[in-house]
Amino acid sequence: MKTFDFAHADTIDDAVRRGAGGGRYYAGGTNLLDLMKLGVETPLTLVDIGRLDLKSITVTTAGGVLIGAGASNSAVANHRHIRREYPMLAQAILSGATTQIRNMATVGGNLMQRTRCPYFMDTSFTQCNKRIAGSGCAARSGFNREHALFGASTACVAVHPSDMAVALAALDARVHVQGPDGRRAIAITDFFVLPGDHPDRDNVVRAGELITGVELPPSPYATHSWYLKVRDRHSYAFALVSVAAGIHLVDGKIAAAAVALGGVAARPWRVATAERQLIGASPTEGVFGAAADELIAGAEPLAQNGFKIRLARNGVVRALRQATDTLDR
Repeated sequence: MKTFDFAHADTIDDAVRRGAGGGRYYAGGTNLLDLMKLGVETPLTLVDIGRLDLKSITVTTAGGVLIGAGASNSAVANHRHIRREYPMLAQAILSGATTQIRNMATVGGNLMQRTRCPYFMDTSFTQCNKRIAGSGCAARSGFNREHALFGASTACVAVHPSDMAVALAALDARVHVQGPDGRRAIAITDFFVLPGDHPDRDNVVRAGELITGVELPPSPYATHSWYLKVRDRHSYAFALVSVAAGIHLVDGKIAAAAVALGGVAARPWRVATAERQLIGASPTEGVFGAAADELIAGAEPLAQNGFKIRLARNGVVRALRQATDTLDR
């Protein structure tokens, strides 16, 4: 690990000032510190934001909830209001990593974590456009079993590893940031970016901007939602495919629906036409299957990950089935 300067920020303005000068924000360090040890990330300065008042979880006047970016994953997953009103978020967080890591990892850090593509994580591989611009993408012709089905490019086929982000996408979250140019709120659907010709960019956060919180609107899916994670082993493994599914039933019909896929793209993957296909229908296996088919219609598999298409389809059907208490069989 290369040497670096370390500074404690006393206020958000102080943190932004230091971050605008080239510093990287440090909270739990569960991803950034690993990347620094591997030589993937080499920041000159770390700005510790652990002392900032960013850990609260509060109900908003609109009936939603504002989660501080410094709140630990464990605090969010075990919060009574989150478990009652946003159960898919609690399920998603608890499916990730270990208890010890969840106790340290923060909401902001979870959103800012980087891909676990082995060609990115191991600096002995010289072909990784995300690390070295213009060097190529070794995964396209190498090991790509865990890589993207959607939204990839010739420059990069990596996926975003977050479980939490998939649930936040289904819940229409907004990410609050503060930077040198002031404050702004970013829809979670606009927060992550596809690789295109610039795979080094994972999201739209600008230099010096600090995530201060994540806001969720009131959810219609409190009683009918599910987070499904399919992985090679039961614990401490990233998703091959994950599904955050929520439906709102009125008189036995689906009045609203949200389905987001994880482990298949550089951002959580939602398809509006697939969700609209569910509206007004009865929650049946056939209806769920048709929506799943629409959701995966644009998949572009690589040499080794074609099995993830069927995995995604079956996962969507299963997650919707689990989210529904009354299912015609």
